[in-house]
Parts: sequence; C-alpha cells; structure tokens
Amino acid sequence: MILDKFSLKGKVAIVTGSNTGLGQGICRAYAEAGAKVIGVSRRPSTETKELIGDAFHNVIADLSSTEVIPSIIEQAIEKFGRVDILVNNAGIIKRQDSIEFSEENWDSVLNVNLKTVFFLTQAVAQQFLKQGTGGKIINIASMLSYQGGIRVPSYTASKSAIKGVTMTLANEWAKYGINVNGIAPGYMATNNTAQLRSDEDRSADILSRIPAGRWGTPADLEGAAVFLASDASDYVNGFTIAVDGGWLAR
Repeated sequence: MILDKFSLKGKVAIVTGSNTGLGQGICRAYAEAGAKVIGVSRRPSTETKELIGDAFHNVIADLSSTEVIPSIIEQAIEKFGRVDILVNNAGIIKRQDSIEFSEENWDSVLNVNLKTVFFLTQAVAQQFLKQGTGGKIINIASMLSYQGGIRVPSYTASKSAIKGVTMTLANEWAKYGINVNGIAPGYMATNNTAQLRSDEDRSADILSRIPAGRWGTPADLEGAAVFLASDASDYVNGFTIAVDGGWLAR
C-alpha cells in the first residue's frame, strides 16, 4: 500500500530546534507517523514533550558550538538505539544594515546555521554508515536560499550555503542509501518572523506577494517533512522543496 511508504514506524529522528515553531511541528508529525524523536534545543522542550509523550526525548545543547555534537549522537543511541533521520531545523537570524553589519552578528549566525549543521550532519552520516542502513537528512533552508533579502546578510549567506551543501552531500552520499534534501519554508508565523509581522507595512508587503494570501504555519511544513523522512522519497536526492504558499512562483 502506498500509504505504508509514508510510515516512520520503527524510525528514530533527531530534530534540532525542537522547543517551538517549525521544529516542534516536525517532532509532532514524526511521532504521529510512528517515529521516536530526539529533540535538540537550547532550552527545555517542555511543551513538545507534553504534546508527544514517551516517544520524545529532549537533549539540551547549545548549537553555537560543534562541541555538543558527540553528546547528541550518544544520547540518541543510548535512548532509542539508532538514528535514521536528521532534521537540521535550528537557526538564528540577526537584522542589521549591511553597511554596518557586525562581525559578531556574522559569526553567530554562520556558526549555528551552517558550521554546526554541517558537522552534525557529518556525524549522523557516520552513524548511518556504522549501522549500514542508510538514512534521511533534511536541511531547513529558506526563501533566502533563493533570494537576497534585506538587512540579513549572514542569514542569507547561511541559507544559500545550506541549499548548496545539501546538493553536495547528496552527490557524495546517495551511493550509501543516504538521502539529503531540503525544505525552504516560506514566510512562516514563527519567532524568527515576529519582528516582520509586527511591522504593519512590511507584513502587508509580504502578504501581497504570497498567492495563498496568508503566513504559513508549522502544520504547513509537516507533510513535506514526513515525505522526505520516509521511504516514499527514496529516489529524491539533493532537492530543496519550497513550502511557501506560492511565493517563489510569483
């Protein structure tokens, strides 16, 4: 049955940024699809745990440093015995005019959004090879993987790079049964867009560009996230799916 290919029963997923927004939604969707979930967050994912229950285990880690990576893998194996899926969702954004953008704002965003993403992905892929079962890696990109944006040069750099790295790793790892793909959310009602949504003029400009006529929600991302984590996407490699209400088509 085709629907069986979308099941995640027996799978174990690591999802970063699990305490709110898109990450929380993905964790919930994976649990509903049958997976056990390791949620990684800087602060306790208390609400996510309440939503999911025993299928969820929270690892507290600051992803601004790569030093936390071995512990994340170790705790996942200790708790659930294996890793089958990684979702690199955690990210930060700094807004400042590019003419005066600080080195601190540049480095802090690139460390979380790109450097740690790459090395966590590498560590999980090594675990996949050790298990000999392949696996699924999903990188959360952005509309700014395709566009320049305004006042967010480090975020745009990181998300453009994520799209490129997704393709690179797919090229290298498809032969191992590891699928590496991305999801580019459109303008979502999350913490990262709170400043934009509070600016009436900017929010109106954004909404006028979205054919669907509304901001996206975490629930809008869940179908794509389950698809790319499941057997239904076994022949999908190196592609970043836009879930954007038609933004890029406009």
